[in-house]
Amino acid sequence: MSTTVSDFVIDRIKAWGVSRVFGYPGDGIGAFDGALGKADGSERELEYVRPTHEEIAALMATAHAKFTGEVGVCVATSSPGAFHLLNGLYDAQMDNQPVVAIVGQQGLASIGSFTQQESNLERVFADVACYVETVATPDAVGVVVDTAFRTAMLRKQPAVVVLPHDVQAMAYEAPAAEHWVSRSSDVAPSTRIVPPQDQIARFAEILNAGERVTFLVGAGARGATDLVLEAAEKTGAGIITALRGKDVVPSDVPYHTQQVGLLGSRPSLTQIKECDTIVLLGSNYPYGEYLPASGQARGVQVDIKPEQMGLRYPTELNLWGDVGATLQAVMPLLRDKQDTAWQEKLAGEMREWEAEMHRQAEVAYDDGVNPRRVIRAVNERLPEGVTVTCDAGTTADWYGHHIRLRRGMHGDMSGRLATMLAAMPYAVAAKFAFPDAPAVCTIGDGAFQMLGMNELITVKKYMAQWPNQQLVIVVMHNDDLGQVSWEMRTEDGNPMWSGSQDVETMDYAGYARLLGFEGIAVHSDDEVDAAVERAFANPGVTLIDAYVSRNVPPLPPHITAEYAVNTAKSLLKGDPAELGVIKDSAKAMAAEAVERVKGALGRD
Repeated sequence: MSTTVSDFVIDRIKAWGVSRVFGYPGDGIGAFDGALGKADGSERELEYVRPTHEEIAALMATAHAKFTGEVGVCVATSSPGAFHLLNGLYDAQMDNQPVVAIVGQQGLASIGSFTQQESNLERVFADVACYVETVATPDAVGVVVDTAFRTAMLRKQPAVVVLPHDVQAMAYEAPAAEHWVSRSSDVAPSTRIVPPQDQIARFAEILNAGERVTFLVGAGARGATDLVLEAAEKTGAGIITALRGKDVVPSDVPYHTQQVGLLGSRPSLTQIKECDTIVLLGSNYPYGEYLPASGQARGVQVDIKPEQMGLRYPTELNLWGDVGATLQAVMPLLRDKQDTAWQEKLAGEMREWEAEMHRQAEVAYDDGVNPRRVIRAVNERLPEGVTVTCDAGTTADWYGHHIRLRRGMHGDMSGRLATMLAAMPYAVAAKFAFPDAPAVCTIGDGAFQMLGMNELITVKKYMAQWPNQQLVIVVMHNDDLGQVSWEMRTEDGNPMWSGSQDVETMDYAGYARLLGFEGIAVHSDDEVDAAVERAFANPGVTLIDAYVSRNVPPLPPHITAEYAVNTAKSLLKGDPAELGVIKDSAKAMAAEAVERVKGALGRD
């Protein structure tokens, strides 16, 4: 029975289907934390996971929402703790995830008085949150909490509940039927929106008329895998997945050509250039230059976020609806196409692309291990049910090019925000979400140094709770903020600047061993397979410290003139890694050229 406002909030969080929160304590949220402690071990208990930083707590809440489909919840104290949540909440906002943050505040009488750790939190969170409100009285706590959860679920955005310290400890009674008092509902809303039937019929007409249909599938199609595949079979469509939608479509679907763009495949580029119909399913794919030319293809977008439709391509039909429910509605109107030439062409090109990726992973570099070889070795040994996370940076390129997720596997990252370091909290959140399954984290050394290293401490604290304790962390150790170095060269024609790009080296494998984990250093290509084999043979935590080349180019599927010219400009300006960049880029492009010749000649 709720006796204080904090007790009520705990009970209400549970009523909304939440069993786990990610938090960090402080005096501004102290009474609420005390109530959490008192509920510990009782039927009112909420599992409380405390990582090493509030930013990590918010990223873990976002990852929990992504992996489970539930509302993620994070908890922090007033000003400094609240501010630290922002990056993780922006990750939720930009990737359309329902997250509720419970944030402390100084007492009501202090608001606006410039006292210690008092700040205007409603203004702070106004941009990131779809709903932010301060609970000023016990009578208001129900409607504020319920509205936060309901709005987060419907709008797929973060919401913030601000709890002043004194209000947290106030006595709570269920509100009576009085003026200005809301007696709110804790019933979750339905989001299975289906467009009107006339729009469904138009959708079917467009699909039936297309001869070379392409589905661009994003994370918004999670839960609709079978419907996506059924629709593709009926319409003869090829499938591209956005990076965050990689796990929506199994990798063994032959006409699934993986991603498109800088970290995409050449068969996906073929789809974009040659399709006559493109259907975006639950994707706000941000790179318009990798979508068809205007007027080339008829365009349809299906999304639960209406404000994110029709932004990247001039679609002729925008359907506001849940992807699964919308596909289910259109399915009876689709004609079975007998001509599978489009799918067969894409499947053949995908086989050639996989051979090229294999060859790229075999290239030897003078200044370190080929990072592609490391990720390929990981991919070849992925166990069933695994969750794979990747970080922003070149690890995202290798993840897109080499990781192939089978049915039942999960994969994700910080998408539109693309914040560094998210791969570690995502992987740890996956261990909580799926404690019976393994997880793999791929991360660069720059991101690992940010806050990622800290989360090995969190793993040490909680791993005994996980029936399956296997967690493999792959650190790409090149002492460079590699993606930014390449962006400086290819986007701006500037040389890599050591003052901003160099990462101080350290013994990451030794750090893992210091915490009692397995640490494996990999210094040469011929050590890669044995190291990865050893990591997956270990039922516990393993860190692979891979000393990789910093000069391996994240080659796009088609090297544009701008890419090549800007890289040349950067080298002429005195790039400190000039010789290595020239040699290693030449090797990578030579491997690509060999595969193209083989493909043209029809040879293996």
